[in-house]
Amino acid sequence: MGLGFVIGAFGVLILAHAAISTIQYKGLLKIIEEEFSGPPMNVLGELLLGLMFCMWAALTAPGKFLSIHSHSEENRCSLLAVHGLTVEF
Repeated sequence: MGLGFVIGAFGVLILAHAAISTIQYKGLLKIIEEEFSGPPMNVLGELLLGLMFCMWAALTAPGKFLSIHSHSEENRCSLLAVHGLTVEF
């Protein structure tokens, strides 16, 4: 579990908090009988911060890319024959 995963999880928590804050804000507006015109600025800030954390984690957490070329060493398969000989294809 690397730093990218932790930051991604923190970003998801920030986004969840922004969603809950928006729901509570809409409930408050219903009580005081005002119309909902959009989330408050602090919620928009949370959304941007959470989005940045999640995007950074998505770009850094996956790790090393592997080659997709059929002739690369990473994609070689080998089978052990009956007599212990290695056959590559």
